[in-house]
Amino acid sequence: MTVSRALLHFTTDIDPAMECEFHRWYEDEHIPERMAVPGFQRALRFRAISGGPKFLALYDIESPDVLRSDAYLRLIGPDKSAWTRRLESMFINARRSVYVLISERIR
Repeated sequence: MTVSRALLHFTTDIDPAMECEFHRWYEDEHIPERMAVPGFQRALRFRAISGGPKFLALYDIESPDVLRSDAYLRLIGPDKSAWTRRLESMFINARRSVYVLISERIR
């Protein structure tokens, strides 16, 4: 795997009653869709043990250009599934950010 030059960062909360479906959607649909887009290299998910929002998803991507590709734009536009639309409407405190690499240290 090559070194990622950029990072897509997403945080959100969701009603606790919807958490099981939220996790199933992430693992069964959302992440596989993203990983099928050229330039997505790795997906990681985390749950906060303190602070919030409660859920964090990080995607290593080759560059921010990946997020302007036809394949990605179709996923977030005309090819967005009904399941995705429904779950997105339930996000609370959602925040999406894109970062570029400025420094790297490997131990």
